[in-house]
Amino acid sequence: MSPISSPALHAGNSPYDRLKALGLTLPPAPSPIANFVTHIQEGHMLYLSGQGPREASGYLYTGKVGSDVSVEEAYQHARLTGINLLAVMQSALGDLGRVKQVVKLLGMVNAVPDFADHPSVINGCSDLLIDVFGEAGNHARSAVGFASLPGNITVEIEAIIALKN
Repeated sequence: MSPISSPALHAGNSPYDRLKALGLTLPPAPSPIANFVTHIQEGHMLYLSGQGPREASGYLYTGKVGSDVSVEEAYQHARLTGINLLAVMQSALGDLGRVKQVVKLLGMVNAVPDFADHPSVINGCSDLLIDVFGEAGNHARSAVGFASLPGNITVEIEAIIALKN
């Protein structure tokens, strides 16, 4: 769904109103899969470690985009990854209302060598963040392909967030 036509943008001003309008409930923040933390706050910036397409049940979407996984499926995986990024933000900040601006995303796609539609995949996360934060969800972004990602996940996305004073 285009962020412009999203019912969430007309549901209310808070990120929570918009999440509710989208029918979304944030899961608990996923735990790191190795020796790192999910986030670091430095001053008024929040740096989020890469998250993947993990359901609250623990199920992880895997496969190569362009062979095992379609662009449409991978878009949904990127959207789920965005939900997990929001869960980490919620855990780190205690209130999504503290987000001033989504500054930057790095979206990584586990793709076959000749795949060329990485931006369409990572739009799943970008569209969600714009739906949840409105103008504050607009961000700079890189969407790139990789030969593999940890656990053979389809996408991994990290984010940099500016916080309100």
